[in-house]
Amino acid sequence: MKKWFKGFMAVTLASVVLAGCGSNATGGQADGKDGSADGKKKLVISTWGFSEDFFNKEVYEPFEKEHNVDIVVEIGNNAERLNKISQGSTDVDLIYLSDYYAQQGIQQGLFEKLDRSKVPNLNQIYDIAKAPLGEEYGPAYTVGRLGIAYNPELVKKDVTSWADLWGPEFKGNVTLPNITATAGPMMVDAASKVAGSKEFNEDQAFGKLKELSPNIVKFYSKTSEFVNMFSQQEIAGGPIMEMYFKDLQAAVPGAKFVAPSEGAYAVMNTINVVKGSDQKELAEEFINWQLSKEVQEKSAKAKVDSPVNTQVVLSGADTEGITYGTDVVNKLTKLDMKFVNDHIKAWTDRWNREVAQ
Repeated sequence: MKKWFKGFMAVTLASVVLAGCGSNATGGQADGKDGSADGKKKLVISTWGFSEDFFNKEVYEPFEKEHNVDIVVEIGNNAERLNKISQGSTDVDLIYLSDYYAQQGIQQGLFEKLDRSKVPNLNQIYDIAKAPLGEEYGPAYTVGRLGIAYNPELVKKDVTSWADLWGPEFKGNVTLPNITATAGPMMVDAASKVAGSKEFNEDQAFGKLKELSPNIVKFYSKTSEFVNMFSQQEIAGGPIMEMYFKDLQAAVPGAKFVAPSEGAYAVMNTINVVKGSDQKELAEEFINWQLSKEVQEKSAKAKVDSPVNTQVVLSGADTEGITYGTDVVNKLTKLDMKFVNDHIKAWTDRWNREVAQ
């Protein structure tokens, strides 16, 4: 029996548990907005809960020392953190969000306009990352890709296309991300391409998805669900973000990841200054730090984030499991997130009625 999850939740770089209180980089409680107990300036950052030790040591602490500032971190998923800003119930200065949720924040007027002259490292990053949601707003500090992972023991052909998911090799053993997941709208777009439409066609897309529906074991909302099904050979494969492929390989060493010929999809996480912040210039300096070669290289080698800084040079094992290189990044397909946000409610309703039944 197929299972699905209705209602919005974020599936971004990791499945995170919402923490109830903000904390600084060393785990202490947040102080008042005007500054820390030691009199230093304070920068409040809203982000996810993954790789906290790495961010504390390699990103936050060096910035704190250089700028004589205390960083306070509020942890949670995209939807919860964006909602807190929308309600005005937080003192956040800087927020990390997936591009899908950042677009919602822009449409609600929740972000300051970025002074790009204060962020010179923008000149060193991929074009796709410089202004994914417009010149007035923050960059993507990491760009991943959504492709297809599969078990060659169960799929007796080389998978090269999104269309292969509709082939007989995946009959009754494929998974797709739910429409409410980060990658859900990307599969609506991919289905339109598989249907043969040069321009996006919603009816054709949902027709192809309905056609594939009987072969879906489960519509996953968390990457851990994909990994579990894959390791137990309940599925032969499906669309997944490249950064999680290492987890599949740990379970199935012979697993393969491919960027479909029609194009893998760009998965971008952004960083923006929150409207009304009294630390705008400091926040912009932090964005510049996040984009620096130093931070980007450390993040890539630690397999925390794929780099967007073109000055980062990697080789061998350091390139595995991340989206790296100009040739790779330039081939990615980027969705128009304003278009997605304008249509997601209708798509979700249609998905639940026509596809996930």
